[in-house]
Amino acid sequence: MDAIQLLKADHKLVKRLLAELTETSERATKKRTLLLQEIQIDLSVHTTIEEELFYPAIKAAGKKQETKMYFEALEEHRAVEELVLPDLLSTDAGSDSFSGRAKVLRELIEHHADEEESKMFKDAKALMSKEQLRELGAQMAQRKQELLDKRT
Repeated sequence: MDAIQLLKADHKLVKRLLAELTETSERATKKRTLLLQEIQIDLSVHTTIEEELFYPAIKAAGKKQETKMYFEALEEHRAVEELVLPDLLSTDAGSDSFSGRAKVLRELIEHHADEEESKMFKDAKALMSKEQLRELGAQMAQRKQELLDKRT
């Protein structure tokens, strides 16, 4: 699996989990809590492999446009990891606030993933060979597994 395929699979999973989360009712507190825990782990692992491996590879292979995308993507990660997600994690899962905050998280993640897929991944395909993308994908898969193993 190449780097882009791996990241797209992650995007698909997190989007599905977020859709499921935002469709829950205030009475589904246990389900909300479990979904949010899974989302938090998946996002943490995903952003780590992007920031450690994928983004630097694109930045190194590219020019000014890729450097700009690199820093924008980092800021989007920071907004989710340091602001929106912690706020949601500290919100009562049975509250109306939870629903609104979950929706905002979903919208931010979907925007970020869609932007990566339409711009950054397109650039990656143009800047890197299929072999480079496969090698990067293997490194990312290995790092992803290491991170998941630490959590269990």
